[in-house]
Amino acid sequence: MTQAKFDVVVYGASGFTGRLVAEYLAAHYGPGSNLKWAMAGRNRDKLAAVRDEIGAPKDTPLIEADASDPASLKALVGQTRAVLTTVGPYQLYGSELVAACAASGTDYLDLCGEPAWMRQMIDAHHANAQSTGARILFSCGFDSIPFELGVFFLQGAAKKQFGAAVHRVKGRVRKMKGTFSGGTAASLKATYAAAAKDLSIVPLLKNPFALTPGFEGPKQPPGNKPLHDDELGMWVAPFVMATINTRNVHRSNFLMGFPYGKDFVYDEMMLAGPGEKGEATARAIVAANAAMGGPGGPKPGEGPSKEERETGLYDILFVGVTLDGRQIHASVKGDRDPGYGSTSKMIAECAVCLVHEAQDVAGGIWTPGAALGDRLIKRLED
Repeated sequence: MTQAKFDVVVYGASGFTGRLVAEYLAAHYGPGSNLKWAMAGRNRDKLAAVRDEIGAPKDTPLIEADASDPASLKALVGQTRAVLTTVGPYQLYGSELVAACAASGTDYLDLCGEPAWMRQMIDAHHANAQSTGARILFSCGFDSIPFELGVFFLQGAAKKQFGAAVHRVKGRVRKMKGTFSGGTAASLKATYAAAAKDLSIVPLLKNPFALTPGFEGPKQPPGNKPLHDDELGMWVAPFVMATINTRNVHRSNFLMGFPYGKDFVYDEMMLAGPGEKGEATARAIVAANAAMGGPGGPKPGEGPSKEERETGLYDILFVGVTLDGRQIHASVKGDRDPGYGSTSKMIAECAVCLVHEAQDVAGGIWTPGAALGDRLIKRLED
């Protein structure tokens, strides 16, 4: 793909999240930068309107492409080194694009949190991507970069402090202020609908090692009900993104050759506080999680306001525990709404890192943590 016209094309740039990604690129990689990028979507007029509204240069290239038109997708991937897509749910609109990228050697990045579909794509396209050199990266947003990189960073620190990785890591969300968009709700609904139609998907959704074909590690904590975390002295509640994040963390360990060990145990929960009040908060979190994919949720194209995105935040604690009980802590913090303000930065910087700094990464279906590791940490810290 060295002769490609563009480094990155944002596909879905007129949608809620795609617009934020394009806005981020316009602000940080505008005229004079060494990034050649374009906006793509189904409707050129809508793309032009978004281009003007976000203050992107008037000559920002616009490309018409439609997930239901394989020829337009083939033309799209033929023009760029990487496609960054925000067009979900990916199980409904992503399969043809992954196939086109894997076949042509074009890099692909998305915001997917749909583990059953991801496994289907791994089974169908990983070997082809290895042969063509396409680097395919799922889950390049809040799910699952802060969690993948948090564990990656903690294990690096553990090796320095203890001489070895820790066998047990707990991810604990201390604070999170932000809202979910209609796209997130639509992905949840699509996953439920797919599982209802095809019962073979259900075991994949339940399996912590769904994304590590041929490897099954030790039993993992289920994380599906409130409990008291005795080591931290407080109640914890299920975290709604854990079903995707834990799978990606295990896939990273798998792809990197098990630097965390083959006996690695990892879970994610939300801290709810100590005592009776903490228990009540934990139960309230369970109820809120259950309502997210319901009929009253936001519609596709809807999401948090600019003020909500800019005043959002998250703070995630990672606790590593050695076999003899010693602990090491790390934290990952963000100063914007996790799903949108931070996610648009994360996937944009992933794409730039992949095309400009990761020429040594071979083709295949990767996780961002395994492919980009310390390079991505440095970009996101800057």
